[in-house]
Amino acid sequence: MSGAEAPVRIDGRTARAERTRAAIVEAHLALISEGDLRPTGERIAERAGVSLRTLWTNFKDMETLFEASGAEVLRQQDAAHRPISPTLPLARRVDAYCRQRARLLQLIAPSARAAQMREPVSDQLHRNRLVHVARVRDEVEHLFAVELAAAGAGRKQLVDAIVAASMWPAWSMLRDGLGLGVDAARAVMSRTVGALLTEVAPG
Repeated sequence: MSGAEAPVRIDGRTARAERTRAAIVEAHLALISEGDLRPTGERIAERAGVSLRTLWTNFKDMETLFEASGAEVLRQQDAAHRPISPTLPLARRVDAYCRQRARLLQLIAPSARAAQMREPVSDQLHRNRLVHVARVRDEVEHLFAVELAAAGAGRKQLVDAIVAASMWPAWSMLRDGLGLGVDAARAVMSRTVGALLTEVAPG
């Protein structure tokens, strides 16, 4: 065996391992999307076409699988996200923001429902949620910077209110609790976010 061959074989093993991990994550998310909100290791392994031993070789426990699946959900959101110009008039920014939030929340709905069930006993799912919150907060602070600056001492409270109105728990209440369709739920979100920002919008 020549020295030049070894790196190729190592790279091949690494690529296979990455494909296996990706297949397991895909299987996990697919089962959740189909309504199996608490899939077992056995069901995930069967769906991925691997042995249970292979599953736990690649992921030492469910927490590490939750981490990888959470990263994939974020990647999907990033792929679907479209930047909104902060120079647009307030009404257009609010409309574009709420349309995008509705679309992204629908995208993650199965994963969010599954996470909601297990988060009380999962530190990783809690960390995953905090990442989502931080990303929405960053977008709110960028997109509505002018209005937030006008809020003065009430800035943090205003940001918190907009973020709360834009996250999964509020969306779940509108869709699942009140039984609203996507368009009606988005309209409520838009009305809420718009009212909060109009209060402080510069004249």
